[in-house]
Amino acid sequence: MTTDRPNMWREPIMWLVWGLPGVAVAASVGLLVSAIRTGGADAITDRVDETGDVHVADLGPDMRAQQLGLSAVVRIQDGKLEVFPVNGNFDHAATLRVSLQHPIQAGLDLGRTLRPNDLGWSVAAAPDLSHDWNVQLASENGDWRIQGRLPKGQHAVYLKPAFGTQ
Repeated sequence: MTTDRPNMWREPIMWLVWGLPGVAVAASVGLLVSAIRTGGADAITDRVDETGDVHVADLGPDMRAQQLGLSAVVRIQDGKLEVFPVNGNFDHAATLRVSLQHPIQAGLDLGRTLRPNDLGWSVAAAPDLSHDWNVQLASENGDWRIQGRLPKGQHAVYLKPAFGTQ
């Protein structure tokens, strides 16, 4: 009497025994790679200190902008990013720093230094306008900042301090 051992790969249960864990491992690696590539999950890019369970952010630049009564318009058009002062005591000889932060993907964030011109400040830049941007304008040394949100497809945004009404 001869007993032939059947090939284990012809049994459907063996495909489940080895296949399901293999698919789970491959999916886990894919999720890990995806999570690493998307960057941080924080919508706020400010430096935040943790004291106990409380997150503490420095709001001094926002308060300083409110005290100075600063507001401005940022316009993106024809390959240029321009800033026009609306209210407040801007130092027109100083350079400014503008940050365009993607709401979801930190890898797409842009930062530019603006040089003064006759009407305000400008720099060559052509960011993608097919999605929203969180826009922040600050002095070069960071002692004040104003902010706003540029909706998808629009070319200009009004920036104001995070505090107060303007």
